[in-house]
Amino acid sequence: MNLKIGSMLLGGLSTALLMANVVSAKDLVFGLIPNTMAYPYDVVLVNGFKERAEANGVKVILLDPKMSMETQANQFDDLLLQKVDGIAFMPNDSVTVQTLVDKVADAGIPIVASAVPVGDPNTNPVDYVYPNLTALVTTNDIDAGHVAGVYAAAVLPKDREAQIAVVEGAPGFSVVKQRQQGFEAALNEAGIKFKIVSSQPSDWTPSSGERICQNALTANPDLDMFFSHADDMAIGCAKAIEASNSKALLIATGGGSDLGDNSLTAGEMDASVCTQPKLIGELSFDALFKAVSNPAEAKKGQYIAYKLFPLTKDNVKDCPRW
Repeated sequence: MNLKIGSMLLGGLSTALLMANVVSAKDLVFGLIPNTMAYPYDVVLVNGFKERAEANGVKVILLDPKMSMETQANQFDDLLLQKVDGIAFMPNDSVTVQTLVDKVADAGIPIVASAVPVGDPNTNPVDYVYPNLTALVTTNDIDAGHVAGVYAAAVLPKDREAQIAVVEGAPGFSVVKQRQQGFEAALNEAGIKFKIVSSQPSDWTPSSGERICQNALTANPDLDMFFSHADDMAIGCAKAIEASNSKALLIATGGGSDLGDNSLTAGEMDASVCTQPKLIGELSFDALFKAVSNPAEAKKGQYIAYKLFPLTKDNVKDCPRW
C-alpha cells in the first residue's frame, strides 16, 4: 500500500473512531433514583447530578420512588428494560437493595449509591462499600458527629458532669447510630464528663424536634446541651429552648440548609456541621461517568467522601446552601 494513502486511511479511521466516541458520549443515558423529591436534601443532590450530566451531554432519567422500597425496586427494573448506561440511587432500604445492585451489576451496568450505604449499616463499618457497587458517594456520618462533638467539647463545662439531651434522626437510618457514635467519641477523647439524660427519635421535622426538646426540658430543666442529628429538628428545638428560657446550648449536624443557616445567623443554634448534598450529586455523576467512559480502567468499590467542618454564625457563608 502507498504510504501516503495508508496514512490517509489511518487518519480517516482515527477521525471516525474519535467521532464515534463523541456520538456515543452524547447518547449516554443515566438513571437517577433518589429517596423522594419531597426532601430538599434529595432535590439538591439531584440538581447537582443533573447539572453535571448536562455539562457532559448525558441524558438523565429521573424517577421518584417517594420513599417506597417496592416502587424503587420496580424503577430499577424499568431502567434495566430501557438499557440505561449507568444508575445512581439513594437506597430506601440498605439491606433490601443488595439484590437490586446485584441485578444491575450482572447486567454489566455501573451503579453508584449516593448518600446512603448498601448493606447492613449496623454490622458494616462506615466506609464499607458493597462489592457490586461502582462507588459509594456519601458524607462520613461518624466524622460528622465527631466534628460536632469536638465543638461541643470546647464549650461544655469542664468542672462537672454535663447533662446532654439528644434529638435522634428517624428510626432505621444508619446516620442515627453513626452521628451519635462520632459525637460521643469526641467528648470522650476530650475528657469531658457527660451523661445522656434523654434521647428520643424524631421524624426529621422541626415540629418533632420542638416536641422532643419540650419533653426533655420538662424532665431535665438544667440541661447543658442538646445534640440534634440534623438541622431541621434543631430549628424546632430552638423554639422549645426559647419558650422555657433555658440556657442549654444547641449543637446539630447535617447542616448547610437555608433554614439551618438562618437559625445559626440569628443565634438560635450554636453550631452545626456543613454537609453538601449537591457535591454528593456531582461526585456521583463523576464516578458513574468515569466507569462508563473507560470500562477497562473503571474502579469498583470506591468510597468517596468529602471534608467536613463546623458551622457557626461566623462562617455560614463557607458552606454551600441547600
